[in-house]
Amino acid sequence: MKLFDVYPLNNIAITKASGSYVWDENGTRYLDMYGGHAVISIGHTHPRWVARIEEQLEKIAFYSNSVIIPIQKELAEKLGKLSGKENYQLFLCNSGAEANENALKLASFYNGRKKIIAFNKSFHGRTSLAVAVTDNPSIVAPVNETDNVVFLPLNDAEALVEYFSAHGKEISSVIIEGIQGVGGINLAKDSFLQLIRQLCDESGAVYIADSVQCGYGRSGEFFSHDHAGVNADIYTMAKGMGNGFPVAGILIAPHIQPKHGMLGTTFGGNQLACAAALSVLEVIADEQLIANAKEMGQYLLDSLRNMDDLQSVRGRGLMIGFDVPAELKDLKKKLLFDYKIFTGEAKPNVIRLLPSLAITREHADEFLNALQEAIHELKTKNTVPVSA
Repeated sequence: MKLFDVYPLNNIAITKASGSYVWDENGTRYLDMYGGHAVISIGHTHPRWVARIEEQLEKIAFYSNSVIIPIQKELAEKLGKLSGKENYQLFLCNSGAEANENALKLASFYNGRKKIIAFNKSFHGRTSLAVAVTDNPSIVAPVNETDNVVFLPLNDAEALVEYFSAHGKEISSVIIEGIQGVGGINLAKDSFLQLIRQLCDESGAVYIADSVQCGYGRSGEFFSHDHAGVNADIYTMAKGMGNGFPVAGILIAPHIQPKHGMLGTTFGGNQLACAAALSVLEVIADEQLIANAKEMGQYLLDSLRNMDDLQSVRGRGLMIGFDVPAELKDLKKKLLFDYKIFTGEAKPNVIRLLPSLAITREHADEFLNALQEAIHELKTKNTVPVSA
């Protein structure tokens, strides 16, 4: 049997990881400025993360949600305190797509409506309803297509107000990333998020804050939507929540009431997943990683903005993107294969940085120095000598 070939792969096999570094099968070390799609929040194989999982594994790895699972309650309590959402409710699941799927379903249960507002260049997952609100027709199968979703331009207040004026009582929810990741590190304006909150309050629609990639402290606040000073009705979480262990969840405002059977999951909130998630919260709090994300993010942003060859440097905290001009189109590849640095991308020309929240000044400088050298090499290579 062979693997189903759906991933374009770099010819690298990573076999070891620690902190902000990973090693391939030949022992070559790479600086990880991408964190496996923003998953690595506290650093690869953090000792407390490893110890928490090992300790839990010695007790019980799994039992279903048909019994009381005390570690779920412990996770909910710590998550509420660190996020500032202590009066919210927690539903645990397994992935970001599943979190968004449940959020959209719950919103429709709540108000009995069907229409959903999403935004251009959004990405919310690959499952049925999550992919329907993702602005990428190439990954939407015919069975996923629905007339219940409308895509509006991000940060276009006039278009949003106009749609609510025409369809306000039909709108079930608005789903929005505080910072679009796959779309290219596009920031939702604080004023735009505040407008969403206002319009949802006036119409009875549900505000869903997709925080799968931009949450868990990455932006310098626990949720990137917190920068706008508003509370969403539902927050979705995943990637950084388990530091590599599959775990996800949604935080649900108190006015949305549960009933038995409306949501469910077999593996969500299992004992091992909760142990991993607890260790992440403990390390984020004890090592002050949200403050570090804000400080190191600003250092990287300021440094990148001083590089004349980069365009449209943008982001918040450790969620950073910049555009690469045509003459530097091979920059990501050069950083990986010549300088041994992992970065991300967004088509057609964006490099994305999503490192561990524990990144240090030394790691940042290592990246910045390599970036400058790589740019210089590419520009020199592309310079055509003038004939005498």
